[in-house]
Amino acid sequence: MVTETQLPSLNTLDYLPYLNEQGIIPEEFQKKIGVYAIFDDNKQLKFIGYSRDIYASLKQHLVRQPEQCYWVKIEIINRPSRTILEEIKNNWTQENGDLSINDEANQKRWTQPIDAKICMTDEEKETYKNSDELAQIKLFKKVARRVQANIEETLNQRGNKMQIRFNPKLKEQGLLDLK
Repeated sequence: MVTETQLPSLNTLDYLPYLNEQGIIPEEFQKKIGVYAIFDDNKQLKFIGYSRDIYASLKQHLVRQPEQCYWVKIEIINRPSRTILEEIKNNWTQENGDLSINDEANQKRWTQPIDAKICMTDEEKETYKNSDELAQIKLFKKVARRVQANIEETLNQRGNKMQIRFNPKLKEQGLLDLK
């Protein structure tokens, strides 16, 4: 059993740039299991998570919260155990002192597909109400593409060079998530 003294402290880990000089998330984190903490440009903690593929998770978070992903601290676990991952996450949360990063609304922003429907204009909402199912799907796709374009522009301004592919089927529901 791992004791608390064996668990890594968030404060002892180095800040790593979210995107490296090449404009990508370091590929060394592909298929790596571990716990990670995401920080904004002021190194303010915004999210703590764990994953079976840190790289894929970081890429999802970057798309969902591009304005919040500037720095990351990572602890890779060689012999993963959900219990240990949860313990590290909980310790880091306690160490940070701000428990609001674990509230449901914050967790959803980081872990759920982007709901592009909330960006519908009043005119689009009115069109939606007066449309048949096929027209509604087309409208959701249009709104999702507009939100996608905004995300891509933000990522380009950040220097992102990674290919970003969104799941086209989810756009029909007004949702955006990586494929």
